[in-house]
Amino acid sequence: MTARVRKFIGGIAILAFLAGYVWLASLISDHLPDLWWARLAFYAVVGMAWGVPILPLLSWMNRGR
Repeated sequence: MTARVRKFIGGIAILAFLAGYVWLASLISDHLPDLWWARLAFYAVVGMAWGVPILPLLSWMNRGR
């Protein structure tokens, strides 16, 4: 598989993953208690955690020639 095709597939996969991730995060945030520190902690964790599952995909996209 060429690098161009891998990057195209990876780009589509990243967009699909992020759409699902945002949908799930907003669904969960509706059930949080109405405390500012709980929402702050939730959004801090969710805001940084999206990158962890994408790292293997990025390494796959940049592998090869």
